[in-house]
Parts: sequence; C-alpha cells; structure tokens
Amino acid sequence: MYQYTDFDRQFITARAAQYRDQLERNLAGTLADDDFRPLRLQNGWYIQRYAPMLRIAVPYGELASRQLRVLARIAREYDQPDAALLQEAHDTQAKLGDIRLSNGKVLGSALGYGYGHFTTRTNTQFNWVPLVKSAEVMELLASVSMHGIQTSGNCIRNITSDELSGIAQDEIADPRPFGEIMRQWSTLHPEFAFLPRKFKIAISGATEDRAATPWYDVGLQVVRDEALAERETGPLAGVGFQVRVGGGMGRTPIIGSVVREFLPWHQVMNYLEAVIRVYNRYGRRDNVWKARIKILVKAEGQRYIDQVEAEYRQIVDVDGGPHTITQAEYDRVAACFVVPELTRHVGAPLAALPHGDKAFDRWLARNVAAHKNPNLRAVTLSFKRPGANPGDASAEVMEAAADLADQYSASELRLTHQQNLLLPWVHVNDLPALYAEAKRLGLAQSNIGLLTDMIVCPGGDFCSLANARSLPIAQALTERYQDMDELHDLGPIDLNMSGCINSCGHHHSGHIGILGVDKDGKEWYQVTLGGADGSAHSGPALAGKVVGPSFSAAEVPDVVEAVLATYKELRQSHGARTESFIETLRRTGIEPFKQAANAARHPAQALETEAA
Repeated sequence: MYQYTDFDRQFITARAAQYRDQLERNLAGTLADDDFRPLRLQNGWYIQRYAPMLRIAVPYGELASRQLRVLARIAREYDQPDAALLQEAHDTQAKLGDIRLSNGKVLGSALGYGYGHFTTRTNTQFNWVPLVKSAEVMELLASVSMHGIQTSGNCIRNITSDELSGIAQDEIADPRPFGEIMRQWSTLHPEFAFLPRKFKIAISGATEDRAATPWYDVGLQVVRDEALAERETGPLAGVGFQVRVGGGMGRTPIIGSVVREFLPWHQVMNYLEAVIRVYNRYGRRDNVWKARIKILVKAEGQRYIDQVEAEYRQIVDVDGGPHTITQAEYDRVAACFVVPELTRHVGAPLAALPHGDKAFDRWLARNVAAHKNPNLRAVTLSFKRPGANPGDASAEVMEAAADLADQYSASELRLTHQQNLLLPWVHVNDLPALYAEAKRLGLAQSNIGLLTDMIVCPGGDFCSLANARSLPIAQALTERYQDMDELHDLGPIDLNMSGCINSCGHHHSGHIGILGVDKDGKEWYQVTLGGADGSAHSGPALAGKVVGPSFSAAEVPDVVEAVLATYKELRQSHGARTESFIETLRRTGIEPFKQAANAARHPAQALETEAA
C-alpha cells in the first residue's frame, strides 16, 4: 500500500492544525457559519439530518491495520450522540412510521451509533461525531496519515481504482501510481478547488473493468498498444489510457463518452487538465442540477471534445506540457506503493485445501479471488449480514478485522466499491484458518456478488438529502434471502439501493435498482431493472429501466421476490451452465419482469399509486 512521505505527513498535520484554528474561531463566533462551511467541507465535515457527518478519505481503499484501529477508536469514543440529541432523532424517526410487510413483519428505524460506514467510493463515514470534538478527530486521524481531504465539496474528489489493483492477474498496469500523481496534483491545484460541482475520477488497470469507470465524470481504462509496445522498453511499454468523459448518475444517468481511444500514459495529466479546464470554463453554475460535466458533454457533444483537444494542444505545444509525467516522476510515486514483507509460510509447499465442506467450498468460490502471486489469494470479508446495515462496522468488528489483517494479510486491508473489506495478502495455506476466524466473527457469508451483497446508502435514516429510508428495506431483503442454497441458486445479482436521486447507492447500475422517491411527503420506491456497471459478469455499462409507477415500502420485498421468481421460470441452461439473471433479462426483455413486479402490488396501495 501507499507509504506516506514526509511531505504528506507534514501536509496532513498542518491541515489538522489549520482546521482546529478554524473550528475554534467558529465556536467563538468570530468565523461565521457561512464562512466556516466551505472550510469544514474541505476536511470532510457535513451537517446531516441529525448531526455532523465525517467522511474520511481512504485512497484506493487501502488501509493499514493501525489505521483501522483508529477508525474503531473514533467509533467507540466519538461517534456517540448525547442523550437529548438521540432522543430527538428517535422522535423524528417515529413520525415516519413503521413499515409493515406482507408477511406481518414490522420494520422500523433503529438509529445506531458507535460504528463506521464503508461507502461506494471506498471512504469511511461516521454519523454522530459532535462538531466541537471534530478537531480532536482530525488530529487523531493525522497521527496515522489519514484525513478528510477531497471527500467533500466542489473539488476533484478522491480518485478510486479496482480493489485488486497491484495484485490482479489480468492487470495491464497498476493504476494506483497514476491515481496518486493525480491526487497530489488535484489536492493543491488552485483552479480545481471550486468546480461547478463535485468531480470524480476512476481508473481501471486491468482487462476487466472492476472500477465502474464508464459511470464517472472521467473514467480511465488502461490499455496497451501492442505495435507501440514493440518500439518502447520498460514495464509501461505501449501503455496508455482509453479516456471517457461525462459519466454520472443522479437525475440524468449517463454513460461516459469515449473521447480518446488511446492516450499515452505520460500525457494523462496534460489531458486531464484540458478536460477540467473546459468544464470549469463552460460548466453550468446557474443550476445545481445541471452543473455536472455530463450535462455539458451531452449538450455540446463533439464540440466539447474539440474544445478539449484544442486546450490539450495548447498545453502541450505552447505551454510545453508542464504536467507531462516523466519516467523518474512515475518511478518516484510507484516506489511509495510497497509490497509488504510476507513472512508466513515462506518456502513452505502449498497444502491441499480441504474439500467436502459445502460452506467452505462456497466461501472459496465467492469470497476468494486469484492473485498475481500464485501462492496468495485476495479474500473478501462480507459486511452484508443479518442484524447489521450493509457496509456498517462497529468498533469491535473493525478491531477484529484489524486482527485478521495482522494475522493473515501483512497488516493490510482494502475497502471495496461494494462496501466490504478485502485482505490482499493471504497465503493459500491460511485459507482454512482464516475462514474459521471470519465465520466466528460473522464475516464469512459466502454471498460476495450475490443478491444480499447489495450496495446501499444510509438513506433517510441519516442523510438530509434522502427522500426515503433504504436501510429497513435492505434489512428485510437480507433476512428474506438467508437460505444459502437459494442464494447460490439465484447466482450473481447486483442489487443497489439509493435513498434519493443523488444515487450514492449506484442504483442505476444495479441489475435490480431501488430508488427512494417522495410522494406527497411519503416514502415510495422506484424499481429499475437491467442496469450494469461494466464488469465482466454485467456486461457494458448501462442504466436500468423503470418498471412502472413507484411502490410502497411494504411492497418492495414482494416486488423483488416476484422478479426473481420470474427469472427462475425463464432462465435457460446450457449444459452445466445456467443463465444468470442479467443474461435472462437481456434475452427476454424487461416486459415479463415488469408484469411480475406490477402484479406484486398490494391491492389497496396499487389503487393509491394509480391515483397519485
């Protein structure tokens, strides 16, 4: 993982001290709230529905066990609302009412605290840290080279990559050094500190895009030009990027447009500068909903691309390409990504893994990924389990995960886009022991990539922007599909859920997407089918299609069940292989699934929906 330099540490420490001064002036009344707001946002501090929310940056999802233990400490000591605030929040939640499912089960909102939440951008959030203690938390984070920079505000947000970066078998080039060069550049670049709206970049370095790059403002896919590779030398011979611009979710889901099929790797910073300069020059600042680069690219089309190319030529030919990445600069940054010293089982022959334990075999198939080193594996700990919200981790669980990392993964972990934790350095011989430990902790569910491995935002329980709660729906679905035989029979299914149109739960890219909407002040849910994030099992990135009028909260689990029953009826087998959900849907079209979903409406509520 990335080893912070002296400059990095000094910068973070100075930022924490600066923030303490800003906070103290705000609390003393000498720095107005409106003036303090952009300053706290620069450090990851929001004001949410009930309390401040802290978003902590985890670049490329990489965590050391010591850092995870600090996050656990924040959960235990600081993510603690006072009794009056908690009571007020519970009273407000009670007004939303319970959700009564068709099976008689009643769902409510139990507002938890003392935990961290893993996000789709591989950050970590806390929902209850008092603002008066925020400077303490920033200093605590700085002590382990952590911060909230680029997690909030109208800046270039933290740059994301594949959780298997640096260890994937299908990797063309490690995307993390390029991401780090971009992070350092964008952190201090004055022009890009106040963009029209948040700006997100994702990089995939492998043949399979596991970073959902088409859905980002800028998506970079590493490619290799074989003809060019024959004329160049070194590990980056023939390497470049396919560049997409203008992807994004929200009110207008758009797949990014390919603006360059091949861009030499050393020119990526100059080209990014051109992309963002043109956006900064022409991006809408009069309408917050139209301030994204996707709106500009869609409106201007080829004219936008021509403007970028002209700006790029200006930067390279006239300005001298000031951001051209030299081999020396690449080597400097790449050297900071250090492979840990692996001491376990050094020189030992690979042991034969036990077979016949159905649960263990399923865990191996779903939670264990191949590794560039044939003696190692990447193991995902599932944070999608009954009794806990997707992606939530208590202080105790975070400390236990840190212990697993110390024991089995050279003290390193990675947050994943799917809101789980991954151990990247597990020796094959340790898999049985790791499985036993993870099972004891409730982190060994063999559901990675399956229905219950859902992506879910905090929704209306915490977010002030949300139209509806997402967590009770997620809990209902998690509990409904705990039969592992049934879950594995259904096969790979991406179910994503957002509490509002900002799409933090990436519902547009889900095979099944659920979106919270507001109808006359009440919670309703729109269902989409057929979305894709661009991964191998999903196919090319695509926004899901709406199945019809929105559903009540009580109807959503029944709608999902009806859709899945239709899949089981329609799927085909090809020898030993059975069609996946997304393959069946694309073969048959959405209509039979749409009919099944609408037939699952509860009669009285259906009439109410039609009248709305």
